Amino acid sequence: MARIDAFLKLGMQQGCSDVHLAVGVPPMLRMNGDLLPIKFRDLRDVELETYLTEILTRKQLDYFGTGRDLDFSYVSAEGGRFRVNMFRKETGLGATFRAIPTEIPSLESLNLPPICRKLCDYHQGMVLVTGSTGTGKSTTLAAMIDLLNSTRKLNIISLEDPIEFVHKSKQSQVIQRELGTHIPTFAEGVRAAMREDPDVILVGELRDAETISMAMTAAETGHLVLGTLHTTSATKTIDRVIDALPVEQRDQTKSFLSSSLLAVLTQVLVKNAEGRGRKAVVEVMVMTRAIAKLIQTDQTFQIPSQLQTGRDLGSQLLDQALLAGLASRELDPDDAVSYASEKRLFQKYLADTSLLPKLDVANS
Repeated sequence: MARIDAFLKLGMQQGCSDVHLAVGVPPMLRMNGDLLPIKFRDLRDVELETYLTEILTRKQLDYFGTGRDLDFSYVSAEGGRFRVNMFRKETGLGATFRAIPTEIPSLESLNLPPICRKLCDYHQGMVLVTGSTGTGKSTTLAAMIDLLNSTRKLNIISLEDPIEFVHKSKQSQVIQRELGTHIPTFAEGVRAAMREDPDVILVGELRDAETISMAMTAAETGHLVLGTLHTTSATKTIDRVIDALPVEQRDQTKSFLSSSLLAVLTQVLVKNAEGRGRKAVVEVMVMTRAIAKLIQTDQTFQIPSQLQTGRDLGSQLLDQALLAGLASRELDPDDAVSYASEKRLFQKYLADTSLLPKLDVANS
């Protein structure tokens, strides 16, 4: 058993989402959104290097030796599966181990909006799941892929960095390919997938213009494309896609978004009312003619008003979803308000009113 497995075993027993290891501090666990140290001495440079290098392949060692960060998946002796990011910092090495559940959750168990299930009925177009790092984007996509895999007869090609949830083929065939192991880049992975008779293509991250362009081509040519972006609202997602591509392609990109983008799901993880876990809260933008027109006419700043009035179509602002979670007593009020845009709407739910913005009475 690798020596690092002892820390990972403790993390699994405590039900943490991440295990953090870094030189100069004790190991830390991410518990319900909070980072907590375990009772252990500060890790030393040579010690942590030994722990980490003994779980790496020669290829991974060589890659990390070039000075770049390393992403890979790891299965511990206890059977836990982790997504790992290994890096260097001023005081030495560091690594973050993200725990990946062994069972793929369902959309219902994640309490995601019903529109997520409806989006899995489409045969072509693009669905984007967005949010900051660690907000459950991969988990949401895994649940959507599992639904497709269980209910439809499809060829599903999933491009990941690294492979997280492992899908066994059910009604569909699921092909999982890992960046750096099976494909050199996401863009090349999409290009190859287009030659492999796909019905659904999952792109782990739309991280550059070439990948975005290839994913758009796939969505326009009869495929359902699922992807992620590190954006924190539907409006910012639209703007990011448009700004990522060359100026001469802007009109074409806006045309694509207006006609082929099905929905944007932007999620955060908020502590539940008991403080013993976190719940995904989702802003939803379902494409409509009105939103398509706003995109075409460079008025994306008006998209939030469309989401606010589009709940009958499945759309909702993040603030609306947060307020609904508070009204049903599912969310911790103080944590929920930290994600809100219009914080004063949350006043009646707050125990700590210092979280509200202060009014400048003298200048009002």
